[in-house]
Amino acid sequence: MPSSPAPELSIVVPVFNEADNIKPLLARLIPVLEHCVTSFEIVFVDDGSSDGTLDATRKAHAEDERVRAISFSRNFGKEIAIAAGLDYAGGQAVVIMDADLQHPPEAIESFVRLWREGYKNVYGTRTDRNADSPLRRSLSRRFYWMFERFGETGLPAGAGDFRLLDRQAVNALCRMGERARFSKGLYAWIGFKSIGVPFDVAERAFGTSKFNYGKLTRFALDGLMSFSTLPLKVWTFIGLAISGFALLQALYYFIVTMVYGVDVPGFATIVVSVMFLGGIQLLSLGVLGEYIGRIFAEVKGRPLYLIAEEIGVESNHHHSPSAPRS
Repeated sequence: MPSSPAPELSIVVPVFNEADNIKPLLARLIPVLEHCVTSFEIVFVDDGSSDGTLDATRKAHAEDERVRAISFSRNFGKEIAIAAGLDYAGGQAVVIMDADLQHPPEAIESFVRLWREGYKNVYGTRTDRNADSPLRRSLSRRFYWMFERFGETGLPAGAGDFRLLDRQAVNALCRMGERARFSKGLYAWIGFKSIGVPFDVAERAFGTSKFNYGKLTRFALDGLMSFSTLPLKVWTFIGLAISGFALLQALYYFIVTMVYGVDVPGFATIVVSVMFLGGIQLLSLGVLGEYIGRIFAEVKGRPLYLIAEEIGVESNHHHSPSAPRS
């Protein structure tokens, strides 16, 4: 049986325990899409939810066949859910957005207009971060400063996952099979003609954020280590600095000994020096371990994700989930 023609626009929505947000999102999203594109599909990616999220997407599909879903066999994380959504999306362009309505569906109309003008990567830029705590805002600013300074490519200020990608950009992202994914960096790395669209971040409709500070720290490390080798290189300079300091100290003690004679060495100085150098060595080994761990994950060649259920999707829209992406 011939497959249905590709829609003009696909919406990819990664969800994890977002059952209460599915219906409010669709109530705002579908009218916007019906107004600004000729055809569309909405692809929910259930990242191993433990509430009624999957049932909510089943019900939504029964009411509107343009709503589709895939469900992971377990929780693989939002970055992998985005990758799976891009694999399954069949549209000429793809919008990635969250289900909590902090990404306003109304902004998609501007995304589509700019895409039709020739932009292949239209990203939303947050006008403020008042929805975040002061600590989270401060940490985010420091991370983006570090990424801009030490990463392979810069990140647009305020840009996140909320964006429209042309099919050419989507195909480029689907070729990237790394396991430790940092999508914001990948969006910037692929290039293409890009532009930002400011939007206001609303309060979450229901539920709470799934990102705690531990997950955000891991996410930041993935981002820095995926796009920069500076954490490896810096230990060369630290080693040179410590060696230089040790030589200067040896010269100082030699001169003092020659001028004033042999002095009794201080126990505290020895203990502090040994503990300091031991800490530096362990810290450098930890950085090496982070990179080696990522290499280990890559060489195993496991698939990025496993699908437990497909709802309304067509097999010709995606790569095989049972094989590694190439």
